[in-house]
Amino acid sequence: MSGHSKWENIKRKKGKTDAIRARITTKISKEITIAARMGGGDPVGNMRLKLALTKAKQNNVPKENIQRAIDKGVGAASGAGFDEVTYEGYGPGGAAVIVECNTDNRNRAAADIRHAFTHHGGSVGTPGCVSWMFKKKGTIFVSKEAADEDTVMMVALDAGAEDVAVNEDSYEITTAPEDFLTVSDALEKEGIAAEASEVAMVPDNYVKLEGDAAQTMARLTGELEELDDVQEVYTNAELPEDME
Repeated sequence: MSGHSKWENIKRKKGKTDAIRARITTKISKEITIAARMGGGDPVGNMRLKLALTKAKQNNVPKENIQRAIDKGVGAASGAGFDEVTYEGYGPGGAAVIVECNTDNRNRAAADIRHAFTHHGGSVGTPGCVSWMFKKKGTIFVSKEAADEDTVMMVALDAGAEDVAVNEDSYEITTAPEDFLTVSDALEKEGIAAEASEVAMVPDNYVKLEGDAAQTMARLTGELEELDDVQEVYTNAELPEDME
């Protein structure tokens, strides 16, 4: 889960199958709907919606899907509302797992998540049992082909970034959640394109898994990510790079 391996993981995800890309579109559309429902359909003044729209752009979500999700959120289209619920638990080797859901059926979501955990030797814990091990951070990846190191560091740090790490073929910019959009906008204004960016739960420390434990953990997170109700899966498990 180093910067380099995370960057490789992002590039791999970009090449996923059409079915998986369709599932990603559905998850992002849910997030747009919830953001619009909570703060209105105008991204100006609605940071959560702006973050969701940024994610939609990076994943090439069609404009009509985006507008439909916004309309649903502000009540212009019919449809059931989604509730947000977070589950915490433990996977193989005691690795921590956080599962964020957007669901229209809490009972179904809870049952599916518990099944995934128990199926792979894990367990669902009580709220707060592992979240204390994580901090919410913004992360922006910029390809080294996009700009030189000095320029990226100057623009990012001047805009309020906490750190800029240099990986093998990318720059990894870390921000506080409230500074994420400011730093992203500053890079964009300078013509520095982000290959990927997100605001996510980042673990303070990692648990290194190998062999059977690593294989089981990969299957657990994969099964969780495939669930329709699941929006994001975070873990402090460090897997071999060829498995990520």
